[in-house]
Amino acid sequence: MHNLAILSRDSTRYQKLIEDAHLPQLKLVLVGSEITDPFDYSQVHILFGDPDLTAQVVSQCTELKWLQSTWAGNADLFALDKNNYQLCGVKGVFQQAMQEYVFAYLLYFSRNLVGFNQAQTNKTWAAPPYQSLAGKTLGIMGVGNIGKAVAKMAKHFSMKTRGYTRASCNCGSIDQYYTYNDEQTFASGLDYLVCLLPQSHATSGLIDQRFLSYLPQHCVLINAGRGTTIVDSALIDALRNKTLQAAVLDVFEQEPLPDKHPYWLLDNLYVTQHTAAESLPEDIFPLFTDNYLRYIKGAALQNVLDFDKGY
Repeated sequence: MHNLAILSRDSTRYQKLIEDAHLPQLKLVLVGSEITDPFDYSQVHILFGDPDLTAQVVSQCTELKWLQSTWAGNADLFALDKNNYQLCGVKGVFQQAMQEYVFAYLLYFSRNLVGFNQAQTNKTWAAPPYQSLAGKTLGIMGVGNIGKAVAKMAKHFSMKTRGYTRASCNCGSIDQYYTYNDEQTFASGLDYLVCLLPQSHATSGLIDQRFLSYLPQHCVLINAGRGTTIVDSALIDALRNKTLQAAVLDVFEQEPLPDKHPYWLLDNLYVTQHTAAESLPEDIFPLFTDNYLRYIKGAALQNVLDFDKGY
């Protein structure tokens, strides 16, 4: 038997899915939504749950063989010394949600919805200025599965696309690729910038004062990757000084965002409380099931993460 522990805010939903699936050779030894009562984690072979919760107990799991994360971001686990197990991430389930999120805001700004709403409030028939997305240039930082989906959607709107990536350069919806040390060439002339980069040493603080200075004043920045990619003070200055039109932030270095954080006070910054592409149990559980069936057969697991790279 393989002993499974679930630690997730959606633990009861995952438990129901597991029980209904009748997975073979599986024994559920713990179901929790927080770390509370003492538990003998040395009996756990498989952990399934949220990274911030599992990171609190993984060092006690001396017999751990595999941890299936429920989130795309796993910084809490990468920060630990323990790495003698297989860590599997979540891929292939967030594309549509991210497409909807990104283009909701691209259309919001390009079609000037605020202007039209104000015109209606003022009972003004004269239309405010607005633009089409067609022909505009979208920069995408991080061209994995999600970035490729965003680029594909951009082509439906006849946009020009640039990709900023370290490795993946095989997306047919990207017109031109740029790599590290090409930041100025990549950022210059962008109308919109979407950041989907993972958290790593290479991406931490990447969008700083220097990077922001390369962006045109009319550019809109959307960050749905990791909060550590942006230097907060630099972005605040850019927004206050109007050297950047606006920013939409879904992720932050500290979450929840503190009440007194300057971001709350900026009228050209939009906070979306880490909701761009949420992990839904009904989407995540099939990944666990597929990997579990592979695991008991001794086959290679899917979406195994690299502890050295941090993603």
